[in-house]
Amino acid sequence: MRAFITGTDTGVGKTYVTALLTRALRTAGLDTVALKPLCCGSREDVEILCAAAGGELTSDQVNPIWLRTPVAPLVASREEGLSISLEVLAVWFREISVARKSVLVEGAGGWLVPVGDRTTVADLAEKLALPVIVVVANRLGCLNHTLLTLESIRARGLKCDGIILNSMSGAPDDATQTNREILVELAGVPLLFEIAHGQNSLDLAVG
Repeated sequence: MRAFITGTDTGVGKTYVTALLTRALRTAGLDTVALKPLCCGSREDVEILCAAAGGELTSDQVNPIWLRTPVAPLVASREEGLSISLEVLAVWFREISVARKSVLVEGAGGWLVPVGDRTTVADLAEKLALPVIVVVANRLGCLNHTLLTLESIRARGLKCDGIILNSMSGAPDDATQTNREILVELAGVPLLFEIAHGQNSLDLAVG
């Protein structure tokens, strides 16, 4: 399995979901590692992804660009005097992934978060030529955010393998209880998983 994992927004549980998938795929016998090209602020997410793959890669291998400022990559790179090159990231990705069948790449923030003056996370996904999986936080507003994200993915001619609905709270309300049904009806892509609040494993059938 190879996929670029994005979200409808920041704070929707991309790292949590990517780690769950990584552990499940490795349990199923795949050589999965999880990568995070861009990290802004704390490197805790990178450490979580490293641990999910059993420490097979170092933090610097998993995350080649670490910006210490906890803002969008474009803003952080300007503040820290760095330039983010998608070409350089593409070379890094090829070197890490060339001998692997299964690689997950987690984006930064949402789908159109700016990375450079004229580039976004979406451009990075396109550069890496990966199908996209969208993590959706199951809360009020997610229908709009999901449909807008999927519309942008399609407009670029990219393939979306599906969405993962992540329950951020253990207290359901009218929105969280109906979002799944509406997303299945309107999204136009598969609902791959619905993750319960606090869930710590996934069961996968890998053929």
